[in-house]
Amino acid sequence: MDWSSLAGLLLVAVGILFGQVLEGGRISSLIQPAAFVIVVVATIGAVMLQSRMPVFIRGVKMLRWIFTAPEDNTKKTIQDAMIWSSVARREGFLSLERYMESSKDPFIAKGLRLVIDGIDPTRLKDILDVDISLYEMEQRQAVKVWESAGGYSPTVGILGAVLGLIHVMENLTDPSKLGGGIAVAFVATIYGVGLANLFFIPVSNKLKEIVIREVTRREMLADIFFSIALGDSTRIVEERLANHRQA
Repeated sequence: MDWSSLAGLLLVAVGILFGQVLEGGRISSLIQPAAFVIVVVATIGAVMLQSRMPVFIRGVKMLRWIFTAPEDNTKKTIQDAMIWSSVARREGFLSLERYMESSKDPFIAKGLRLVIDGIDPTRLKDILDVDISLYEMEQRQAVKVWESAGGYSPTVGILGAVLGLIHVMENLTDPSKLGGGIAVAFVATIYGVGLANLFFIPVSNKLKEIVIREVTRREMLADIFFSIALGDSTRIVEERLANHRQA
């Protein structure tokens, strides 16, 4: 569980609601279903219009990473890499087959399979680099769902404000309906700007960080498999790992 995300959301809510109370306002004033529907539904529609459905769905599923991010198993990967290198030097590439079959990471399994098959090291590195590039492109497209929502949301909030003002103008002769229209106008702007800067954009930035971390791990693995395929000693593999840790 990523407690910083939960704490961040809690502080956002407390800051807005407590500030509203300190100003002498009522929390209920911020609850406007019409404004919420205008901003949230229209923003989702704009993002869906921009994105292909598989990309949109993948982006929505990535939201869970904000609270339960994929485990950072870089240390275990480094330990495993030293074992792979040592075993390959002593027993040959075919001895890595047991590690390939037991691996739950598709990228690790693919890298080990290429080493076992005796693929030319340069060709092996090219194949893994293409795999990494495709993975990064797909993940960044999914993250862009949240980044785009952060861009559209404030504009939709302004549209909601304009719609609220139109409602006000249509009911100038009926004072009882003026308050609702004005409330929708201002609260829609709050929803649009608030969701963009306090949720959508922070979510996209955190997801980008997670994707970068995973891409870096895969680049390290690709370098390891390249070194093992070359027949480098365990000491050289260790030096390559040290370079990645420093980066």
